[in-house]
Amino acid sequence: MIRVRFAPTPAGNTPAGNLFVSGARVALANYLFARRNSGEMLLRLDDLDQERSRPVHAEQIMHDLRWFGIDWQTSFRQSERLELYQAAIERLKREKFLYPCFESEEELKAKQEFRRKRNQSPIYDRAMLKLTDKQRTDAEAGGKRPHWRFKLSGRTLEWKDMIAGPGRATLSAVSDPILVRADGSATPVLASVVDDIDYRTTHIIRGEDNAGNTAVQIELFEVLRGPKAPIRFGHLSALGDGGKPGPGDKAGEGDGRTAVGARRTGSLSLRSLRNDGVEPAAIATCMTARSSAGHEAVSLDEMAERFELTDLASSRFDVTRMLAINRRILLGLDFAAVADRLPAGATESFWLAVRGNLDLLKEARGWWDVVAGTIVPPVVDGAHDLLLTAQSLLPPEPWDNDVWSTWIAALEHATDRTGEDLLLPLRLALTGEDSGPGLSGLLPLIGRPRAASRLAIAAA
Repeated sequence: MIRVRFAPTPAGNTPAGNLFVSGARVALANYLFARRNSGEMLLRLDDLDQERSRPVHAEQIMHDLRWFGIDWQTSFRQSERLELYQAAIERLKREKFLYPCFESEEELKAKQEFRRKRNQSPIYDRAMLKLTDKQRTDAEAGGKRPHWRFKLSGRTLEWKDMIAGPGRATLSAVSDPILVRADGSATPVLASVVDDIDYRTTHIIRGEDNAGNTAVQIELFEVLRGPKAPIRFGHLSALGDGGKPGPGDKAGEGDGRTAVGARRTGSLSLRSLRNDGVEPAAIATCMTARSSAGHEAVSLDEMAERFELTDLASSRFDVTRMLAINRRILLGLDFAAVADRLPAGATESFWLAVRGNLDLLKEARGWWDVVAGTIVPPVVDGAHDLLLTAQSLLPPEPWDNDVWSTWIAALEHATDRTGEDLLLPLRLALTGEDSGPGLSGLLPLIGRPRAASRLAIAAA
C-alpha cells in the first residue's frame, strides 16, 4: 500500500503552532497523492526538541490541517518513541556504523575554517576514526561525552526524484552526519528514518530544503532496512511570492494575525489567512498549477481525482489570484455558512448586500460599521446643495427594498444629475467610501436617521 507522511515540527520562535502556507502545500501534496493512489497518510509530529515543543503547538497544527480539509489515518509524536530510536542507535554501534567524536562545536568550526582557507572542502576529516581506546577512555575520564557520526560508504548514489528528476551524490564528498548527540539522544535524521521504516513509508514528499539529506537517508535506510524496495523521494521547490498584496493588506509583527500579502507568501500562516477570512479552497486552488489560469475554486475531491505531483511543483503562489478566487467563493456562500463568523447582530439582508464585494470575510466588519455603527463621512467638495437636497428628499420610514429607487428617481428629477455625477457624492456621504456594495442594498440597512446625519455632515 502507498503510505506517505507529513512531518511538521510543533516548535519555533514564531507564534506557537503556526502552520505556514509552505508547510500546508507539502501536507496537501502528501494528502492528495495518498488519495489518488488509494493509500494512507500519516501525521508525524517531530517534537524531539522538548525545550521548544509544546502540546498546544501540535494541537494548533492539527486544527489548521483539519480546517484546510486534510485528515490522516494515524498520528504519532516522536517524543513517545525514544526507546525505538535507542534500539537503532545500539544496533548501529554494534555493527560499527557509528563512531564516537569528541570535538566541541568550536573545534569543528575551527577545522572547517582551516580547510576553507586552504581551498579544501569543509567536510568532516574523520579524525576521530583514528582514536585509540586509551584516548577515548582518557577523554571520557576528563568529563567529555562523544557525539556519534554515521560512517558513510563513500560510494556514488543515484536516484530518481519524483518531482525534481535524476539525483546523484558522491558520499565521499559529504560529511559523516551526526546521528547521536552528546546526551545520547537521536538526531532528527536518524529518528525520521527509524519512523519511516517502522511505519512502512513508501514515498517521502517534502520541501526542497530537506533535499540535502536524501543521499544520507538512502544509505541509512539500506543499513537499517535491508535490500527491500527503495523508498521514493519527491521534493517540492520553494514556494515563492506571486502577485501583489490584496485590498486591506497591513503589516503585522509576529502575532499570528499577519494580514494577507504583508509577509513573504510562504510564511503566511493558515491561521492568519483563516482569521482574515480566506476560505480553504481558495488557498488549495492557488497551490495547484493545473488550474492556474482561472479564478474558480477546485475542491479537494476534484483535485484528488486527477492529481499529479507536478500539479504542486510550481514555485509561485499568487496572492492576487487567491483573493479573486476567495471573492467568488464568498459570493456563493449563503448566510448560514458564514453567520457565526460575521459581526454580532449581522443579518441575512446585510450578508446578501455585501457578499459580492468582499475579497476577505473580515472586510464584512467594516461594512457592518457602515450600516449599523457610527462613521464620519468626508466633506464632499462641490456637493453641498446636492447633499442637502438629498437629505430633504429622504422618504419617511419604514423603508423597504424599493426605497433606493424611489429616492434616486426624486433626486434625478430635482437636481438634473445622473450616473456617477449623482451616485459618487451619495456613496461618499453615506458610506465614507468611493466604491463598494450596491447602495440599493445598503440604504435600507443604514436607515433614515443615519442617512440624514451623514448627508448633513458631508454637506458642511
